[in-house]
Amino acid sequence: MNEDIKKIGLVFRGKREEMNLSLKEIEISTSIRANYLEAIESGQVDKVLSSVYVQGFIRQYASFLGLDIEKMMREHPLAFKIPNQKYDFEYGLGTLEMRGSLGGGVKWLPNLIWMGVSAVVLFLAWYFMKVLGLI
Repeated sequence: MNEDIKKIGLVFRGKREEMNLSLKEIEISTSIRANYLEAIESGQVDKVLSSVYVQGFIRQYASFLGLDIEKMMREHPLAFKIPNQKYDFEYGLGTLEMRGSLGGGVKWLPNLIWMGVSAVVLFLAWYFMKVLGLI
């Protein structure tokens, strides 16, 4: 996979330079971070991204540059093959219990403040209407 990615990266870099675009301009247009674009161009994606992201970013980058992604997939099939990877979900398991708790972000406090302010405004409006004899 590594050699195929390097070849694709050279094609991308050549096309980008031919179009006189910087990595920052492409980052703004595609929403792919410049360091990932640089990793794709240098063929060092395996150190930065998982293979699923690599495939998506390569497709999006090729589309942006106007390159034929189908042709690239035929010429470099190993670059687009997703290996069987085992993922470690060690850090995500304990967070599920915390999601429903009140202390998990204090999102209820702004709503409580708005409800209180609304109640005070409605009470004052009622009071002044009563004092002025409009009710």
